[in-house]
Amino acid sequence: MGRKQNDLQPSRFGASILLLLGFISCALVYIVLSIILNPNNIGFSSGSGFQSSALTEVGSGGDANGDFGSGCCRGIDNLEFWGPAVKWGTDFRLNSSEECCKACKAMCTGDDGPCLCDTWVFCGNREACGSQFGQCWLKKQKDTLAPERQETHEPVSWTSGLIFGKGEGIVGLETDYGTLHVKLFPDVAPHSVAYILELLKLRHCAGCQFYRAESRGNSWDREGNHIENAPFGPPYGLIQGTLEAGGLTFKKIPTEICRSVARGSVAWVGSGPEFFISLADHQEWRKAYTVFGSVLPEDMEIAEKMAQLPSKLDVWNNINVSVLEKPVPLLVRRIKTSQGDLRSL
Repeated sequence: MGRKQNDLQPSRFGASILLLLGFISCALVYIVLSIILNPNNIGFSSGSGFQSSALTEVGSGGDANGDFGSGCCRGIDNLEFWGPAVKWGTDFRLNSSEECCKACKAMCTGDDGPCLCDTWVFCGNREACGSQFGQCWLKKQKDTLAPERQETHEPVSWTSGLIFGKGEGIVGLETDYGTLHVKLFPDVAPHSVAYILELLKLRHCAGCQFYRAESRGNSWDREGNHIENAPFGPPYGLIQGTLEAGGLTFKKIPTEICRSVARGSVAWVGSGPEFFISLADHQEWRKAYTVFGSVLPEDMEIAEKMAQLPSKLDVWNNINVSVLEKPVPLLVRRIKTSQGDLRSL
């Protein structure tokens, strides 16, 4: 009897070991599949070609169609824009900064030139605002790319934002291969646009460059539509670079998730200053990147040309990427509305 009992003991022990190995195997398979299928793991770098963690930041918002841009209307806290008022806040009170933003935006829907309102200012802190609580001031700037602001060392209780109408808020990314005209989205990504406006003040953009370029491969068609059953890369259909300029202190930009990444989208990698321009629609990247502008459709040929420049293979975060043999310097500059058909933006 004792002998039989000893024979059964190893069997129970062996079954336990097999069960444990089964759990471990399942866990390993799950981890591997998660890495392979994760659309955000595309080898993005946060430092001019050096390896770093893939971006996995998640935001909120979005509409039924998958485009996150239609419902966003935001500003920057503790900021007060100045300028002539087109609607006085003493007679116009609202419940939130979003409502104030949308009120300004409602005056900017025509096709006949600059907006009647391009700046809004809202006081939403009941304790700090006192009698000014709820005031929504709608204003008009002389220069929307250089808005007047109150300079003070005292805390500001206001929240302010910009609205760019058609033909407004367009900057150029100037390269040796042509100028990429970019329409900025201050209502979607106000902190991001504020940084771009700071770059405009510089006469140079030393250090700004494109250093990674990848074609659409066989995964997306020429219009940027994903081909059914094709992989999502690599290559990923993008050109990547940095907008960290010498002489300007860069501060991490808050995540401002709103729009989905589409062909022409200009977005940050993480909190910047690394950024990319997408050559394809990437609905699989929802809630991952801050889109702060879009390239004029006619200029996408320039981006496509850059994606075909000589490159060499590299590995970032265990992902194969294509790095340009010679980085392409760029300059951020103003664009006059008379240059090309910009009023369609």
